[in-house]
Amino acid sequence: MDVNERYSYWEDIAEYDFETANAMLNSGRYLYVVFMCQQAIEKIVKGLFVYYNEEEPPRTHNIINIFEKVHFKNLQSVSDKLEEYRDFLEELLAFYISERYPSYKERLSATVDQTHAQQVLFKAKEVFSWLKSLK
Repeated sequence: MDVNERYSYWEDIAEYDFETANAMLNSGRYLYVVFMCQQAIEKIVKGLFVYYNEEEPPRTHNIINIFEKVHFKNLQSVSDKLEEYRDFLEELLAFYISERYPSYKERLSATVDQTHAQQVLFKAKEVFSWLKSLK
């Protein structure tokens, strides 16, 4: 596969994760909405890593860490936008961690209601659109 095909693979599975997030929202599984949003953003960032770096992405779930290693051509404007989204991306990482550790899951689960899940999904789609525009 060339880099375009490899990027498309990552984008396709990221889109699938957003579909899953919507299904979880409709079924009232709000913590899983934000978890799937994290997964979608992570996968599109890994796709950008593959596209620009022409190598496999690092084996980490830290979206910011992966993003900062992408060799973008217009680095300054990308870095400025990343700073705008940094707090949100850090919040998403917390939700990834919560799924792996039951003590975190219990605490975060109590904070994620329908409104919060909808807000995260909306913001994640905004970030996702921006990330797709970077290809």
